[in-house]
Amino acid sequence: MADFMSSDLFSWVVLPILIILARMMDVTLGTIRIIFVSRGNRLAAPILGFFEVFIWIVAISQIMQNLNNPLCYVAYALGFAIGNYLGIMAEEKLAIGYLVLRIFVIKENPEKETLMEKLIEAGFGVTAVEGRGATGEVTLLFSLIRRKDLDEAVSIIEQADSKVFYSIESAKAAHAGIFPEKKPRRTPFINNVDLRRKITGGFRNRK
Repeated sequence: MADFMSSDLFSWVVLPILIILARMMDVTLGTIRIIFVSRGNRLAAPILGFFEVFIWIVAISQIMQNLNNPLCYVAYALGFAIGNYLGIMAEEKLAIGYLVLRIFVIKENPEKETLMEKLIEAGFGVTAVEGRGATGEVTLLFSLIRRKDLDEAVSIIEQADSKVFYSIESAKAAHAGIFPEKKPRRTPFINNVDLRRKITGGFRNRK
């Protein structure tokens, strides 16, 4: 084992790959940790921080032991870049937290009521406020949504009026609110006839 770790194969191939993987993991964890810190999550952020720093120490120790290997520097930078990308992708998949959706609808727009009704029918809570802007009187529709429901809300808005102006902002926390119900997972339906056939067929095969 010692001979392999001191070989050129380990120094110029295996070690750079290990450094890339280590940096990918610790930067990904760091990106997610920052998001949890901004959300005020006191449990997940410290746990992720522990593993992030532990992996970083292992990676940087290997760099310091191989200062004469330029591939280690490249691997360190490449792992950092890939880790940032993976962290953003992971955060998008997790879709943690809430968003404030603001929709500005011109008062004369006939789709105003339709848009509000469609959002409510989809399970979103919507509050309408009358206001005045640069183009005249407008109706502001406010909705607090979960991040994982953003695509559904945007799809409803653009289907109702593709030219409507809306803005999206992050919300640190939210209390109560109206949100779409979680869709139950579909389970395969087996009727009684199929169930009997499977059971009797199993008994026949055993004979």
